Amino acid sequence: MAAGPIRSTFLVCLAAAAWGLAPSQAQAPPQQSPAPAQAPAVPGPEPGPDSRPQPGTPAGDVIKGEFDRSQVYPGTWREYWVYVPKQLDRSKPAPVMVFQDGLQYNAPVVFDNLIHQKALPPLVGVFVMHGRVKAPSADALDRMNRSFEYDAVSEDYARFLIDELLPYVSKTHGVTLSTDPNDRGIAGNSSGAIAAFVAAWQRPDGFRRVFSAIGTYVGLRGGNTLPVMIRKTEPKPIRIFLQDGRNDLNNYTGSWFVANQDMLSALEYAGYDVRHEWGDGEHNSRHATAIFPDALRWLWRDWPSPIKANPEGKSRQDVL
Repeated sequence: MAAGPIRSTFLVCLAAAAWGLAPSQAQAPPQQSPAPAQAPAVPGPEPGPDSRPQPGTPAGDVIKGEFDRSQVYPGTWREYWVYVPKQLDRSKPAPVMVFQDGLQYNAPVVFDNLIHQKALPPLVGVFVMHGRVKAPSADALDRMNRSFEYDAVSEDYARFLIDELLPYVSKTHGVTLSTDPNDRGIAGNSSGAIAAFVAAWQRPDGFRRVFSAIGTYVGLRGGNTLPVMIRKTEPKPIRIFLQDGRNDLNNYTGSWFVANQDMLSALEYAGYDVRHEWGDGEHNSRHATAIFPDALRWLWRDWPSPIKANPEGKSRQDVL
């Protein structure tokens, strides 16, 4: 067992000789220092009472389904969940809010509480996952279509929701969903956030209330071009709530926090009804979940009054 240290000393001396050093001048290789401990996660706000079940508040139903009939994204299938409040009047078209990446933000419980408080209309929630292409065998994994669907700056995802998924949900689950864009909101995290904004941006006839959390407005599939397009395009009738954290990602696509600040600046320049909440969080949904009830109150604050473009006449585009 003593051969190891002797051999190591011999190699050090041999190296010293090769470099013209006396053995006393040579040093053994330094011991490898232990890897530094990871920094603790940045603490963030905790969800409040509106995100927890409350006594006496009716709980809506959550129903799971699958959809595999898309013509916009042929060959894909996806799971979805539908939230139906107890107070829903099925004889009338219902407001609806769509969420990317499935159930998030404790949304069904938040809906229960805010609908009970009359801070929200009795709305239907549709929580849809990104598409997947089924694996050819049990030994393989499905191919995920998430970035292709969510990060693209095109009308495709909006068409998928408006023309395919929402009519299917309405027919399958016996709920009449309103087609009035003022009755429709859309929300998401990360790539799901840019998908939400782009759906409303491309189709304000389909969605007008947007909750965007830690959005990927960076160089993935063209999201970094959105601030310039917003500044150069006539304002659209959309209301937007932006959330992000100072410790969001900074990688080859850009600084994600800076990108969200660029979005805010562009939206304010163009006269949009926009609000933001910046925190110290990382790339996760913790902060968004905590502020989600207040974001909903703000987005739906004057419903059913229609959302208008440049509502306060603050657009600076007339200087272009």
